[in-house]
Amino acid sequence: MEEAGANNRVVYFADAVHFVYGAFVACLWSLTRIFVPTPSGRNRYNVLGAIDAISHDLVTVCNTTYINALSVCELLELIAAKHSGCTVPITIVLDNARYQHCNYVIEKAKSLEIELLFLPSYSPNLNIIERLWKWTKKDCLNCKYYSKVAEFTEAINRSLMKTKNKENKNELDTQLSLNFQLYDNSIYNRV
Repeated sequence: MEEAGANNRVVYFADAVHFVYGAFVACLWSLTRIFVPTPSGRNRYNVLGAIDAISHDLVTVCNTTYINALSVCELLELIAAKHSGCTVPITIVLDNARYQHCNYVIEKAKSLEIELLFLPSYSPNLNIIERLWKWTKKDCLNCKYYSKVAEFTEAINRSLMKTKNKENKNELDTQLSLNFQLYDNSIYNRV
């Protein structure tokens, strides 16, 4: 991260989110019964994204099918193309999803001269893009009803464009800071 702050390395944090077309009730309490409209079905909108740790530039691959190794390779190619004239190394921080860990992705990253850094299992607190997904849900999905799948996906795309266009720069800079919640295990290692 120090190298990235000094412009000697480009660091991206990457992960996928699967938005399910349904009700996102943020908080509901009532003395009487209230019917909240919600769509039926299992339509999903998948977003594989990578966010630059310093500039907060966002690169995404979106689909309605599945996120797999081909999607990750597409994301790697987009990042490599974005930094084609760049002479500093590129590192992408990922979780341990199988489709990110496979040989096909690792070989593609090597061919594009991108370093993959895998986080420990069960550590979403170390991946800042998780904070972006939380903000996106709050921005466009919480307490909102979309009667059509197209409206649902368009709302998500508009929210992601806010990130790409830096519309909510101050709020996102606060959310995407490089402050990580870490736990000191020393108190648990005592006998």
